Amino acid sequence: MLELQRRGLSYHRLNTETLPRAQVRIGFEAADDWSIDQGDRRLSGDAVRAAYFRRPGTPIIDAAVRDDGERTYCASEWGGVLKTLYGRLEPRWLNAPSAIMIAEDKPRQLLAARAAGFRIPETVVTNALEPAVRFLQGAPAIAKPLREARIDGAEETVIFTSRVEQLAARDGRALQAAPLILQREVPKRADVRVTVVGDRVFAAAIGSQAHEETEVDWRRGGVAALTHEVLELPDAIAARCVALVRSLNLRYGAIDLVWDREGEFWFLEVNPNGQWAWIENRTGLPIAAALVDTLEEIAGR
Repeated sequence: MLELQRRGLSYHRLNTETLPRAQVRIGFEAADDWSIDQGDRRLSGDAVRAAYFRRPGTPIIDAAVRDDGERTYCASEWGGVLKTLYGRLEPRWLNAPSAIMIAEDKPRQLLAARAAGFRIPETVVTNALEPAVRFLQGAPAIAKPLREARIDGAEETVIFTSRVEQLAARDGRALQAAPLILQREVPKRADVRVTVVGDRVFAAAIGSQAHEETEVDWRRGGVAALTHEVLELPDAIAARCVALVRSLNLRYGAIDLVWDREGEFWFLEVNPNGQWAWIENRTGLPIAAALVDTLEEIAGR
């Protein structure tokens, strides 16, 4: 928002969790025939020239609705409203919510990365003991979640990428409960976060190998403890990053690569709605400016 303010551009931030307190109208004369009246602010479809889907919240249902079934019903109806509004804005998104949902599929990402020319580590997704044991009999491997990296509960648990050496028969029931990704571990020189905005590529090398606890997953020790350096990617790797993001029908993507000890780059995954501000703060890379440039391009169409 600071970059929007710096340029003197008008914008409307819609906190979707507050939507049930607004007055919503959806009409059918045209795709932009809709409005959201929040009392002191009003947003109409014909005023939206570009949109950025960023950390949407779940609509909070009025506390006066106490019955669990009725609350579930209300939540579902508001979910339907959001789905409709997201669809009405389809051409104007930086990344359309529908494209984000599809692109979050990690196995799909790996296939797309291979098609774009990236090296990808040998990988298997399974919840079965026998193929997991067989996979681990090869070179060193890591395990990571297929989708969720967090377990909510009395105490929130974050699931980091971890080395796995072997599994025993007693592990079969736990593995059966939920599938996971097993992947060959690539010895690292550094982790690389590549932020793609349109045709622009911003790469930062993260000094994950300086600390034992961050060798496998740089998030484990806290970002502040690690060096972040601007990295000039080889032209071919940068072009593959742009091609990959485009192939997933995105304009923005936060790609995680491994820079190995021989100087090669390996694709791990891409977050279609990933964080970028900390990279800009640590390196000075002008990511916010590139995002606003792209939004202005969308608005000008």
